[in-house]
Amino acid sequence: MGVITHRYYDYTFTCTSGGECVRVYLVGMLVLLSLNIVLLVVLINRSAQGGICDVHARRMVPPLLGAKLLLLLPEAGWNGLGTVWAFTSVITCPDDHFTNTAIDVLVCLDWVLFALLVFALAMVIDPIGSVKLRASQPDLTLDTLKNRQVTRTWIRRFRWFFCWLNRDKESLEAFAQVAGLFSSLFRDSDLVPSDLIAGCVLLRVKQKRESREQWRLEIMAEQRLKYKSDLREVFRGKPVWLSFDKAEHYMKLSMATYGCTFVMYRYCCTGICRLLRHTTCCACFRPKKVMVEGDNCCMCNMAGFKELADMTEDEIIYANFKNRIFEVPFCIISDHKTKSIVLTLRGSISLRDVFTDLVACPEKIDLEGLPEGSMAHKGILITAKKLKTYLDETKTLDKALSLYPHYDLVITGHSLGAAAAVLLGILYKPIYPELKVYAFSTPCVITRAAAIYCESFVFTIGVGDDFAMRISVETIENLRAQLFEALQNCRLPKYRVIVNGFGYALFGVPSKHLNTTWRDDRPTPHHSVLLPAPNAVPYMFATSTSANCIEVFSSSLRQNCKEMDPNYSKNKVREISDFWKTSEVATRKYTNVSLYPAGNILHIVHKKKSKEEKRRADEKT
Repeated sequence: MGVITHRYYDYTFTCTSGGECVRVYLVGMLVLLSLNIVLLVVLINRSAQGGICDVHARRMVPPLLGAKLLLLLPEAGWNGLGTVWAFTSVITCPDDHFTNTAIDVLVCLDWVLFALLVFALAMVIDPIGSVKLRASQPDLTLDTLKNRQVTRTWIRRFRWFFCWLNRDKESLEAFAQVAGLFSSLFRDSDLVPSDLIAGCVLLRVKQKRESREQWRLEIMAEQRLKYKSDLREVFRGKPVWLSFDKAEHYMKLSMATYGCTFVMYRYCCTGICRLLRHTTCCACFRPKKVMVEGDNCCMCNMAGFKELADMTEDEIIYANFKNRIFEVPFCIISDHKTKSIVLTLRGSISLRDVFTDLVACPEKIDLEGLPEGSMAHKGILITAKKLKTYLDETKTLDKALSLYPHYDLVITGHSLGAAAAVLLGILYKPIYPELKVYAFSTPCVITRAAAIYCESFVFTIGVGDDFAMRISVETIENLRAQLFEALQNCRLPKYRVIVNGFGYALFGVPSKHLNTTWRDDRPTPHHSVLLPAPNAVPYMFATSTSANCIEVFSSSLRQNCKEMDPNYSKNKVREISDFWKTSEVATRKYTNVSLYPAGNILHIVHKKKSKEEKRRADEKT
């Protein structure tokens, strides 16, 4: 802008009309940009002060942000003046190619940035400050009103960001359920995305420090002894259907349901060539041997299934690749190798599947044979029920079994498909008593008693530190509590934590960072409140300046501290109040029901050689 002003300012005196407006625009924009640069430099400096939770050290940031927002008004006015100059004939001045092009681009970019900023404010602004109890709502609490307001905010965000999803009843219900989950997890937490990134980096450092300590105490070495490496010993005395070979065979079928996407992922260079030999050009206008729904005109997903499953069309009875919220693609095949009709379900691969996964509140499931009070993952239970209704109405499964009356029914799936397979197996168990379910990377889907009930027909397999098998509302809440604790214990500014995270990703965590990352100048009771005992008082603290201040609650916090210690600073009171508020968020529960993977679980891990085994191997070589 300085170059443009220096180059074009003298030309403004030769303008036919509007020369004064051009001079006002050039000088005004130069002043506004200079103010913005100074303000941003100061804002960056103040934002980098103190640790992540040292809000008092960054007390000047809100006024600076307010000043930055106030500058938007004159910026919009001056940008409007630039628009009049660039795109209308009101102002008539000599043409300069460089200046005119630069002004056109600058004006357009300013309007784009202004629109993005307004949209971002509409999406992230916290409306909770305006929540008040009314006389007409005597039975409601302030926390209930906050929860409703935050839930509505999350629903609005989902509708904006995922406007391309179908606005049917299922999607609206999914939005409401996921919004309730997010409200429970993050309401009153005052977290931003960069806090979550920094917290994950800190948890990585904490995990390495704890694992190193466990290795030093030989705790992890003792845990390794629980695993067995002899398959014959693992499956000794087990039923015939609990077979590693069968599980490996059905795993190939469950992964084949991912279709052409998984083929391209698995064979990056040769994937297209592998698909071409199974595709059908203009399949919409050709008769098909197999009933296929939801695929494209070249039957790419069907081609991917045949390539991965190594099957012909004669073995595939039905395929449905439609994917909606609470609906997963599935295939029905006749497996002559194991003499079974296999119903294989696809796992999570689309955003619709993610919403199905996130509808995670437990829902009661009443069925013959299940223990009383059994509950299941609501989103996956809806998926299983809808699939059962579809199969019953179309009689697709009955027709497949009638073609091969001596074949058994097997249901298999991976990830979301595995969880849906488990619940579908429970629903079909009274109808097909001999059915078996082979589930791979099954999420936490059912309560403990029901999971034990499934041991008679469900075989679950997980490999290593499988993310899907460990994810649940309970683990996310535990992660949230650990995240708050790590953020409060960190002594480094947020930008340093994030920058260090890039180095950790490339070179690992240095040993010196295992201890220097954490603060040691704060009393430990401040941090112990994040994970209180089940029957503990809501909040207790003690500090070196006020050791007698115990059991102070938010309503009387300031007054009690002043009475017991007149020198108690306002900043310390504010800090302890923030800790009390964070403690409430960290211990808030979305549900008290714990869900687990179902059936017989085989956990496969890579066995690391001990020092003795390495020494023997070196001696042999």
